[in-house]
Amino acid sequence: MTDTLRVGVIGAGGNTRRHHIPKLQAIAGVEVVAVSNRSRASGERVAADFGITTVHDHWWELIADSSLDAIVIGTWPDMHARLTVAALEAGKHVLCEARLARDVAEARTMINASQANPHLVAQVVPAPYTLPFDATISRLLSDRTIGDLVSVEVEERSGFADPTAPVTWRQRTDISGVNVMSLGIHYEAVLRWLGEATRVSAFASTSVRRRPDASDGGTLRTVDVPDHVDVTGALACGAQLRIMISQSTALGPKDAIHLYGTEGTIRLADGVLAVGHRGDTELTPVDIPAEQAIGWRVEEEFVGAVRGTEPVRRTTFDDGLRYLRFTEAVHRSIHERRQVTLSEL
Repeated sequence: MTDTLRVGVIGAGGNTRRHHIPKLQAIAGVEVVAVSNRSRASGERVAADFGITTVHDHWWELIADSSLDAIVIGTWPDMHARLTVAALEAGKHVLCEARLARDVAEARTMINASQANPHLVAQVVPAPYTLPFDATISRLLSDRTIGDLVSVEVEERSGFADPTAPVTWRQRTDISGVNVMSLGIHYEAVLRWLGEATRVSAFASTSVRRRPDASDGGTLRTVDVPDHVDVTGALACGAQLRIMISQSTALGPKDAIHLYGTEGTIRLADGVLAVGHRGDTELTPVDIPAEQAIGWRVEEEFVGAVRGTEPVRRTTFDDGLRYLRFTEAVHRSIHERRQVTLSEL
């Protein structure tokens, strides 16, 4: 590899255009030089928007391009395993869009390919929403600011479901696999703060069971991914976990993450981290030290790992497997109507 890191992009979706391409281009010595999208025309539009010189008609042509050092995979999850394995076997570093894969089996295939090529960087895009708060939350928990942790509770509602809206890839298990709404995103944050769950029990429902498929002339397609899920579980650290995510309810409590301890409470809501203690009447916002408010630095970290100046922290393929073990356990609990231990996966 020359001093210049040459990057190709497969699948230029919203996150890739918003973050990966421009932020890679802003790093000295990095060039985004090739793209392959769902069609030649869309690839050419991306190339024109970002000054990319080469458009490949097919993803395998881009991966075979010997001038490239690294590949950004911005496709839907159904292609992640196939593209990652092909890229690593072709000697390319990989930055893969989240979620890592459709299920645990695919994630393990990706990890095996990475382990067979330990000289190559393999990174999955992290769950972004808690990044500026992760270090502070971890510190508060480590310092036992709220005493012994009793439970972690996540509640998220996105409003009443629109029954006329077309089906999306996130509502199709053939594309998204066991991933359900933002479940993996929230669990990834819990992993950073506290470690893994040991067992889960889940219930779910789908309020709109059929939606028009805009890519197929409006033909009605069965929706097989839930739009309302309730999960309870146990964490290895001894605390309990409860997650409620809904895309079919509204007008309830505001979205928030609460960490309840024997001596206090931590709340993350509306981009504000707050803490209260025994005897307080309300929670008080926490000042986040600048050195702890790390935020989004995905592309910088990827390039740093390739250049050997820092390790991948957000997020490794192993971490991606950990959140998929959780989401697949939830999937099995819903469909098999039983409590599932993560050690089964």
